[in-house]
Formats: sequence, structure tokens, C-alpha cells
Amino acid sequence: MKRLIGSILACAALVCLQTASLAAQVTVFAAASLTDSLQEIAGAYEKASGDKIVFNIAASGVLARQIEEGAPADLFFSADEARADALETNGLLVKGTRTNLLANSLVIVTAADSATVRSPGDLTNAAVQRVALGDPKTVPAGTYAKAYLEKSGLWPGIEAKIVPCESVRSVLAAVESGNVDAGLVYKTDAAISKKVRVVFEVPPGKGPPITYPAALVKDAPQAEAAKKFLDYLAGSEAGAVFVRHGFVVLSGAAK
Repeated sequence: MKRLIGSILACAALVCLQTASLAAQVTVFAAASLTDSLQEIAGAYEKASGDKIVFNIAASGVLARQIEEGAPADLFFSADEARADALETNGLLVKGTRTNLLANSLVIVTAADSATVRSPGDLTNAAVQRVALGDPKTVPAGTYAKAYLEKSGLWPGIEAKIVPCESVRSVLAAVESGNVDAGLVYKTDAAISKKVRVVFEVPPGKGPPITYPAALVKDAPQAEAAKKFLDYLAGSEAGAVFVRHGFVVLSGAAK
């Protein structure tokens, strides 16, 4: 009997080892604004699939540059089209896998107890000395914000006040700490903070469209597992999480 139990335990251990060896580790390069939603989605996916999802979170421009320099990535989930376009043009994304999953909007935020800014035009007032936004060169939220401010004619009166930040989450932190008078972030980022308040949301059509494309990276170390996770991201379960975090799931993305 002891020998039989020992054999059963040995077989069970072998099965566990074989299952672990089959599990994949998928590396996802994702925009900072996706942090909370993706962590929640990955937790559920890992339990269901057995695969491990590892994130490299940063500004989309930084992530795109890392991929261009050869950093090992399986999926690229960007906060704008331009960075994905550049990678696709250079043959660094797998054709036919790119899909626009989400949409977002820009908002102007101030510290929760501040009344200095009530409208976009107030950003040009003398009382407002520092305005944070993502560095337009690398941070999509900053690129969008600058485009909106230029389109609305406010950029000349604000440019000297701009404090460029390395990510949209850094902008949020700067506003929360009181180091700046206001900042431009995504609506989804503003929603996670109790230390800021939204004073203005850029209406549709007044600013550039904000979309989030995702695609497989060429020569991905875990291409098959990454494709399964990409399909999951486009599905209804992940879509429900994105909606709960304030994103708009684009038509056709959730199955």
C-alpha cells in the first residue's frame, strides 16, 4: 500500500512538473494608462490558462523604442496609433494581428481642493504657473494634450508653463502632490485618484481621437501563447474589466 501511494504521489508530481513546463510566460509591453485594468485581467487569465503574464509598463513611445532596439516582447499594447504605425512600418509587428481595442478621452485635472482652474482658458491665467502633461515626444497623452491645446488656440499662452512628465501617471502624481497647478491626463487615470478632480473633459471632436491598438511583436518568444492572450483581451470578459475602469471598448473588439 505504501509503495502504491508513493507511486501515485510520484506520478502526480510528474504531471505537475510537466504542466509547469508547458506554461508560457508572455511579456506584454503596455502603456502606463492600462496598468490597473491589465493587472486585473492578467490575474483572471493566469488562473484560467496557467500561463504567466509579465508586464513592462511605460510610455508607449519608450516601449516602442525598446522594441526597435531589440527588447524581447510578445505583445505591444499602445495608447496611440502613431507608435504602432512606426513599428508596423519597420516590420516589427506581425501582420494581421493588430487591432484597435479601446478608446479614451482627455481631461484637465487639478488638486481636489483647488479652485484655480475651471475651464481650459483658465490655464493661461497668471495664477496658473505650472501645467503638467506627458512629454509629447514619447507619451501619447502628452501628444494628444498638445494637439488639443494647439487646436483650441491655448498653446502659445501655456507653452512656457508646461512641465513635461515621463508618463501619464507621473502627470497625475504631480497634480496630486500640488507640484503643478493643473494637468492633462486620460479620463481613466483621473478616475483612480481621490486627490484630484476633473474640471473639464475634452468633448469628442474637439481633440484628437484616442485609440489603443494591440498587436503581436515580430519574433515574439511566446508567439502562440501571446496570440491567445491577445484574443482574450479582445473578448467580453476583458472588455467588461476595461469598461469598469472607464475605457470605451471599440465596436468589434469584444467578441
